[in-house]
Amino acid sequence: MSKDNKPTKFKISPYFIYGGILLLLIAANYFSGASNWSSPKPTSLSTFYKYLDQNEVQKVVYNKTTAEVYLKPEALKSKEHEKVQKDMFDHANKGPHYSVVIGDKNELFVKKLDEASKAGKLTDYSAEPESAWGEWLITLFPLIIIIGLWVFMMRRMSGGGAAGGGGQIFNIGKSKAKLFDEKNDIKVTFKDVAGLEGAKEEIQEIVEFLKTPEKYTSIGGKIPKGALLVGPPGTGKTLLAKAVAGEAKVPFFSLSGSDFVEMFVGVGASRVRDLFKQAKEKSPAIIFIDEIDAVGRARGKNNFSGSNDERENTLNQLLTEMDGFGTNTNVIVLAATNRADVLDKALMRAGRFDRQIYVDLPDIRERREIFEVHLKPIKKSEDLDTEFLAKQTPGFSGADIANVCNEAALIAARNNKTAVDKQDFLDAVDRIVGGLEKKNKIISAEEKRAIAIHEAGHATVSWMLEHAAPLVKVTIVPRGQSLGAAWYLPEERLIVRPDQMKDEMCATMGGRAAEKVIFNTISTGALSDLEKVTKQARAMVTIYGLNDKLGNITYYDSTGQSEYNFGKPYSEDTAQVIDKEISDLIEEQYQRAINILDENRDKLLKLADILIEKEVIFKDDLEAIFGNRPFEKTGHEVISEA
Repeated sequence: MSKDNKPTKFKISPYFIYGGILLLLIAANYFSGASNWSSPKPTSLSTFYKYLDQNEVQKVVYNKTTAEVYLKPEALKSKEHEKVQKDMFDHANKGPHYSVVIGDKNELFVKKLDEASKAGKLTDYSAEPESAWGEWLITLFPLIIIIGLWVFMMRRMSGGGAAGGGGQIFNIGKSKAKLFDEKNDIKVTFKDVAGLEGAKEEIQEIVEFLKTPEKYTSIGGKIPKGALLVGPPGTGKTLLAKAVAGEAKVPFFSLSGSDFVEMFVGVGASRVRDLFKQAKEKSPAIIFIDEIDAVGRARGKNNFSGSNDERENTLNQLLTEMDGFGTNTNVIVLAATNRADVLDKALMRAGRFDRQIYVDLPDIRERREIFEVHLKPIKKSEDLDTEFLAKQTPGFSGADIANVCNEAALIAARNNKTAVDKQDFLDAVDRIVGGLEKKNKIISAEEKRAIAIHEAGHATVSWMLEHAAPLVKVTIVPRGQSLGAAWYLPEERLIVRPDQMKDEMCATMGGRAAEKVIFNTISTGALSDLEKVTKQARAMVTIYGLNDKLGNITYYDSTGQSEYNFGKPYSEDTAQVIDKEISDLIEEQYQRAINILDENRDKLLKLADILIEKEVIFKDDLEAIFGNRPFEKTGHEVISEA
């Protein structure tokens, strides 16, 4: 019995059946007893009379047309009967050994047997054959096994027994959607979805329409056909759909876009038809398709592989079901994706997905609400401030915040604490973003000083620039793949100006610039810095139109269709200009960082010495060396790996 007092179902594996059949055959081989495993050898009537006269026959069983002959044991030893001495398994043959066709000489045959019996040459003979149920069973046994296996396999293929119908060969065109209704225990509700106020409002309106349609139809309103949830990964799109399943008092069908795709031709379209058929039968109903880009990608865009016809057929069927002839208006389709740019335009038009709800990364207020939701099951200290936690996690999604809460609880338990406190959350943020500390990594004194100079360069440049995010904490303890990490306090901006981007690029180049100023050489330790600053410079030149040489032009394609083009959207001459402008922009900020560090060389060395000694420095250490920043701003902490 299981823990919930429900009987545990014992499932018989097909391999047990196959093994049992094999054992039965082996047992029949060794324990055959009186059963014969070889057919009697045909012989002529005259030859039989010869054996009878030679006193070699022990028993005869006959009917109107044939007779079976059993020889005496001593007769079987002769060379004449060598072929009937053993059965098919090379065991001693217990008979019958020969078969004789009597034909129409039945009376003469019986007379011969009677004479031989009186002469003592025949032990026994009978007119009625012995019961052959064992022989019949052995003969029919393989046929019974074949019929049994056939019935078993047909039941499996047709979805019988314990197997699910959707996964069987005859039901392969059936929908794989999971049905949630009032019988299912759905614990997620809108109360469990923190933030996302605009998205929740629109989703709640759809649920209310299904509950009380007359509220909207009485004034001529129509229910929307579908709603598409769009946003970065981890922002709560699927969670929002789970909340709809928990709130709605109507059937809710949930499945993934990849559930439509199968290796068999026509299966995807068949599953779409079956899904909407089930939903219409239970209407009003909601269908939720997660990761719809798996099946809703734009048609005719990626035909190089020659394998997209099946997916396009599935999409065509989905388009028809959502808004075509005979469409039932009481079925609403919800879908989620983080790749709305690759979806087919026909799928995005009004009448199919009427509403596109963008689920963005949470701001500081929404992060606080999300923390409050995920902190409910956690034993936390009384002085824990969720406002402070929200400030420490800019750019975190809802899934990231849930991970931070769980990681903080694990860290507290690892340190034998009874409650999770502020430091545990700070350590959790460091662990998730910066990576695991590698304190046992062997680093020479020379390398350690180079790393300290590098990190001190970041700290110095960012502290001296107005729009650069100042550092709150710097460490030279290796984390993840980086040899050091820096915690910034960036300002959350909705728009960014060129001078702000240039200051950030200059601060990013501060590490390599410090190596150049102090050692007059550079190293490979600035790889992540170079990657970051190159992306920023390329975005300024080619995406945001912030370059004077190129002017107000962008090569960014928000539809995502440019990835299918072979050529670039600009000429070779323009490409050379772009490359030169990116290089000039980066070198300009690199030289700017060198100039700042030259002016503050003594403070840079002092900061590096403290970093070598303590391995970790904080904002207070920077203030003690540089003084207060004249353009101090309040921001939110984030980690940047060096």
